[in-house]
Amino acid sequence: MVLGFPANDFKAQEPGTDEEIASFCSTEYDVTFPLLSKISVHGEQQHPLYKALTAAAPEAIGEGPMRSKLAGYGIEPNAAPAVLWNFEKFLLNRDGQVVARFAPDVDMSEPQGLAVIDEWLAR
Repeated sequence: MVLGFPANDFKAQEPGTDEEIASFCSTEYDVTFPLLSKISVHGEQQHPLYKALTAAAPEAIGEGPMRSKLAGYGIEPNAAPAVLWNFEKFLLNRDGQVVARFAPDVDMSEPQGLAVIDEWLAR
C-alpha cells in the first residue's frame, strides 16, 4: 500500500488545503493512492511518524543526484537524517519496520526501487 503525506516544508510547494492538494495530485500526477492530511516532515514541527521513519532509516538510497540538483537551484539541501525534499519514500515491511528509504527522484518503477521491493515481497 502506498500512502502520501503532503507537506509544505519545501519552498511552500503545498500551501493548499488537503482537498486542494488531493485534487492537484490527482489531476496533474494521476495519483490514485490515499493522501492523508498535511503534516510537517522535518524541523521543529516534525510529525512523530517522520521522526520515527527518519530515525529508522537516516539516509536515502540514491540521494546524491537530488542533492546536486537542489544545490544547482541555489537550495541548501537538508542534512541527513532530515527529509531531503517532497516525494521522499519509505518502504516498510509487513511488520511495519522501515527497511529502505529512497530519494525523491528515485523512480520506484525503475530497477533501483523495484529490486528492493521485490526482495521484500519474496520474504
